Amino acid sequence: MRLHVLVRGRVQGVGFRWFVRETARGLGLAGWVRNRSDGTVEVAAEGSVALLDRLRDELRKGPPGASVTVLEDLEADDRVHEHPFGILR
Repeated sequence: MRLHVLVRGRVQGVGFRWFVRETARGLGLAGWVRNRSDGTVEVAAEGSVALLDRLRDELRKGPPGASVTVLEDLEADDRVHEHPFGILR
């Protein structure tokens, strides 16, 4: 299964990408995270439904200092996902 979401709120400049990478790696997921120029963070991940649900729950919380207002589902990304989970620049 795949998860592709846009995270809105105060999610840049608070260690959000690092938080996502470490959380996803801890779950054994493949994929990537990146900042977008509009101030959002984009996340694409691949793994079991249960693990992707756990990642989604963590994305809603975010790291200390973050404030997530919306998780917007995007069309599934067809690119090959990185393993281990990485940060794109």
